[in-house]
Amino acid sequence: MRIAQVAPLIERVPPEMYGGTERVVYYLTEELVKRGHEVTLFASGDSITSAKLIPMHGKALRFDPDIENCYPYHMLELGMVYDKAREFDLIHSHMDFMTFPFTTLVSTPTIHTLHGRLDIHDIQKIYKHYRNCNFISISNAQRKFIPDLNWIDTIYHGYPLEKFPFNQKPEDYLVFVGRISPEKGPIEAIQVAKRVQMKLIIVAKVDSVDRDYYEEKVKPLITPPLIEYIGEKTEEERNEVMKKAKALIFPLDWPEPFGLVIIESLACGTPVITRNRGSIPELMIHGKTGFICETWEEMADAVQNLKDIDRRACRRHIEDNFSISHMVSRYEKAYEQITSNNRPKILPLRLGRGSVKSQVTS
Repeated sequence: MRIAQVAPLIERVPPEMYGGTERVVYYLTEELVKRGHEVTLFASGDSITSAKLIPMHGKALRFDPDIENCYPYHMLELGMVYDKAREFDLIHSHMDFMTFPFTTLVSTPTIHTLHGRLDIHDIQKIYKHYRNCNFISISNAQRKFIPDLNWIDTIYHGYPLEKFPFNQKPEDYLVFVGRISPEKGPIEAIQVAKRVQMKLIIVAKVDSVDRDYYEEKVKPLITPPLIEYIGEKTEEERNEVMKKAKALIFPLDWPEPFGLVIIESLACGTPVITRNRGSIPELMIHGKTGFICETWEEMADAVQNLKDIDRRACRRHIEDNFSISHMVSRYEKAYEQITSNNRPKILPLRLGRGSVKSQVTS
């Protein structure tokens, strides 16, 4: 199948450091190529891929100091994608609502994986207007805010598990991984570590919009050696820290559409202590792969019960449910469903007695 994968330009594919959507696009694209599909990746020019790369900008927009507004670059990208629509059997967009108006201009079908939150009032209007597009949710919880869209499937993210080395013998520290932002709960993670007097390593980036929050609220609480902030790291560096931790502390407080860090941590064998928000109950099993709590005090109590969690069971949970094979096989079925629905119907055309040809109707 000839497939266009359309990635955001904020990060390269795969990201050098932090980046969830672009990492998923990378693993999806690589596996599709391995399975024999003809894949074209629209992404930043510094992306690394086995597919055919059509660069939209020289490098990831986040790392270009001359970029003041990302939207013109994304609109140009989508214009170029749909100019080439006839070259593909299917377009797979990871750009959320920006893609919707373009889909009505071409006959090539588009499938949209929605990577973000859908509870924001302002964006719900455009989703409802284009409700007949082909939508993929990344969790069942993500759908509940706009349940009447044309949902094709829920497809959980999956990773090649060899990227996440399993570790049976953790060291005596906790880890927080992700973004420094209020909805991710870094302050609560610090409170947990201080309550149980266990070292916390914070592996996270600070976006410009969260800089004041970090400087005013979080930074004063970072008190080495108990609380150590080591900033953004590469995937390999992050996984090395994560696999040695006793637990990932993830006190999120927003309707998490997926939560990649959870499956990354569990793949390493590191249990997760988190809140019941969004997709969390779909990704882990309370008491088996970690603990789902409500308050940071309950999380601190859960740290004392980590001895009851089998780290191998954490790894098996990911192998059974969130491998790259699971994800890509589900996408192949969705692709086939959408392209089959889009194919013209073949009806018999009788030209005379004894002769039958075909006629195409749309």
